[in-house]
Amino acid sequence: MNFLLHTTTEEARVSTAPDTGAMLASFDAEQLGARLRELREDRGLTLREVGGRLGISASAVSQIERGVLRPSVNRLFELVTAVDATLVDVFGGTSGTPDVELSTPVPDGYVVRRAVEVEAVTLEGGVVYRRLSPGVSHDVDFFESVYPPHTVGGRQHELVTHAGYEIGTVQRGELTIDFADERVVLRAGDTVSYACTTPHRLSNRSDDVTVATWLIVHVGTRH
Repeated sequence: MNFLLHTTTEEARVSTAPDTGAMLASFDAEQLGARLRELREDRGLTLREVGGRLGISASAVSQIERGVLRPSVNRLFELVTAVDATLVDVFGGTSGTPDVELSTPVPDGYVVRRAVEVEAVTLEGGVVYRRLSPGVSHDVDFFESVYPPHTVGGRQHELVTHAGYEIGTVQRGELTIDFADERVVLRAGDTVSYACTTPHRLSNRSDDVTVATWLIVHVGTRH
């Protein structure tokens, strides 16, 4: 696998990532980068400031924003945390029709998003995140993650933190979660919950595809 100047081993050239999300309403790398740039500019931050928060060069941040690099799962969470955003904000405002604003519970009626409308982002290594929530909620969101075999969400021995609280369940395969002092292996039907401020890293170290769904609670974060 070839890598660009100013990158770490967690970010590969876009062409090397398997297109596991091709059948979905998937962001391409340029769309993802443009959304990350929009979030950064909305917060009034420069490339250098964001790079400084991540410990990488402004050039590396620019390459992600231009779609030259596809970030890993960990790098994506680091980026949104660095600009005071959440994963929900990455998906917000990208579909053809505006999201329906939700409260909890929905006061009247219901909201449906068809399977062909579900937004997905393909990250480094072919990891796919799909946003399953049919509308925007300020306090909670629902995602699916798909990890190809032998895929790690970040650099070796580096854990990530971000905003929110996660509750996850494994639908298929085997999911490994590394915490600071312990490794937890989950299999189909197992569930887990943890504060996202707890350093962690997700990976699929098996020979099969891993699919998990996540309820992400982000009370009090910016939207």
